[in-house]
This record gives sequence, structure tokens and C-alpha cells, in this order.
Amino acid sequence: QVQLVESGGGSVQAGGSLRLSCEASGSIGTVNVMNWYRQGPGKQRELVAYITDGADGGRTYYADIAKGRFIISKNGVEDTLYLQINRLGPEDTGAYLCSFITRVGHDYWGQGIQVTVSP
Repeated sequence: QVQLVESGGGSVQAGGSLRLSCEASGSIGTVNVMNWYRQGPGKQRELVAYITDGADGGRTYYADIAKGRFIISKNGVEDTLYLQINRLGPEDTGAYLCSFITRVGHDYWGQGIQVTVSP
């Protein structure tokens, strides 16, 4: 059974940094795309960033909210995804979730990890 488990969240003060991780277990197969989403209080879930598979390390995409402060990366060998978030602000508060989309079309999700940023 495939599981994705996020870690690295917590409570931080504005201006701080966090590094989130998403680790897959089980026979997940080849992953085409690894995504980070977030859902703020009372808000809809939104895509933050993704990284694709590729011999060159893959392509990255960042939503406008993530440009300049977020860095997505992966360890393809271990099916682990990371999200470095710098200069955190209260607007970054929310649950951060990872999802992996495999080559055969399976879309696996983690349970989410809470990030709380105080002013």
C-alpha cells in the first residue's frame, strides 16, 4: 500500500524558514509529477509548486504565491519531495499537502502537515 507522509511543519515566527518533506513508502512505481499544495484557513486548496520527472532533474513550476521564496526539490531515488519555504509570513499559514502522480495515472496524497506563522 502506497503512503505519502509529510513532515517538517510547525509553528514559526514571520521571517523564518521551514523545510517540508514528503516521503513515499510502498511500491509506487515511476512518478511523473510531484506536487505541493496548501490550504489556508477558510480557503480552497491551491497548487504551490510541482516538479516533474526527468534525467535532467525535472522541470519545476511555481505558483505566483511561491515565486522567489519557495524551492521545490526531490530525491528521485528515494521518492522524497521537499519544499523549502523562506521568509515565511502569516499568509503562509495552512496545511501543506503533497501528491505524486505516477506514469500510469495514480494520484497519491499525503495527509498534510500544518504550518503556522505568527506575526
